[in-house]
Amino acid sequence: MPYDEDLANRVRELLGREPGLAEKRMFGGLAMMVKGNMAVVVRGAGGLMVRVDPAESERLEAEPGAQATVMRGRPMRGWITVDPSACAGDAELARWVDRGVRFAATLPPK
Repeated sequence: MPYDEDLANRVRELLGREPGLAEKRMFGGLAMMVKGNMAVVVRGAGGLMVRVDPAESERLEAEPGAQATVMRGRPMRGWITVDPSACAGDAELARWVDRGVRFAATLPPK
């Protein structure tokens, strides 16, 4: 299933000219990378995957439309899956994208 191009364009607008920004197709979606580290993925299944501080994961999973990201039956620490309905509004989308970009920016460049 292809990713939501409209959502990808909204994410691009939010990222603007973020230093070290790159895009890469992966996981059936479109990953937004900051200095070589994934920050946000526009998912092929809809919504987002957002990279977050693993210490914040449990708190963020409690937000409406957010849950732990699971791949191959295993939870991925430091990643949150955000349902399409939880990032439909501009403010909600901006909040999630900002979280992913801020955390990815703390990681060493790849």
